[in-house]
Amino acid sequence: MSPSAPDAPLNAAAILQQLGSLAGTFDVQVLDECASTNSVLMDATPVDDGRIHVVVAERQTAGRGRRGRQWQSWPGGSLTFSTLWRFAPGAPVPAGLSLVAGLAVVRALETLGVQGLQLKWPNDVLVNGHKLAGILVELLPGRGRTPAAIVGIGINLHLPTGTQIPDQPAVTDLSEHLATLPERNRLLAAILAELYALFDTYAAAGFPALRGAWQQRNAFADLPVRVTGDGKEITGICVGVDDDGALLLRTAEGQVRILTGEVSLRAAQ
Repeated sequence: MSPSAPDAPLNAAAILQQLGSLAGTFDVQVLDECASTNSVLMDATPVDDGRIHVVVAERQTAGRGRRGRQWQSWPGGSLTFSTLWRFAPGAPVPAGLSLVAGLAVVRALETLGVQGLQLKWPNDVLVNGHKLAGILVELLPGRGRTPAAIVGIGINLHLPTGTQIPDQPAVTDLSEHLATLPERNRLLAAILAELYALFDTYAAAGFPALRGAWQQRNAFADLPVRVTGDGKEITGICVGVDDDGALLLRTAEGQVRILTGEVSLRAAQ
């Protein structure tokens, strides 16, 4: 298919078929339109039946990104979906979920031939410095339930000509980096399979088992950066992330560890 050609409709049966032996591990719900796939899972959390629940929408009208930003999507031009992950009873939901999810997206896209993929802490996937995908992780309220998190992912496939995205001057889409776009049902299945594999590793061994793979794709490795948030600004050299997924900066005052997600990361001028 050419980048501008209409894609086949999203279809739960087709996605499960692409998952092969993992089909029984997932429950997939396809919606023509919703406000936000994260909100669908948050507002009507599925019963814990042992499967990983997925909601994917042809169009989101109020998709959310970090810091209250809107994630824009276009029918056929984006892939927007959310997954519900449950953890062992009594265990705290570990940090670093957005980093693992980003690594899963990158690994799936690398198998399709996309080059120049990078990860920007804590939740962006870039291609040569331009934003391709974003991730939003939201924890479900406890109230005695099994710890759980909703992982929302949005990927630009083919942006309409002249698209302007607020606060994101450097954006890209998959059509700029592949001669032929993958069919969306296949793409989603590939990402779900990578999420399953990496989250399984994460549950068994924690983020330290995946830290090296994330570091290899760190968009700002050893570069001067500026981190802002909560009215503060910190500049330094991006060392990478630690075993908890916290960002590490080498500053004039020593190494600084940044945990909060309410920050922005930009190359220092």
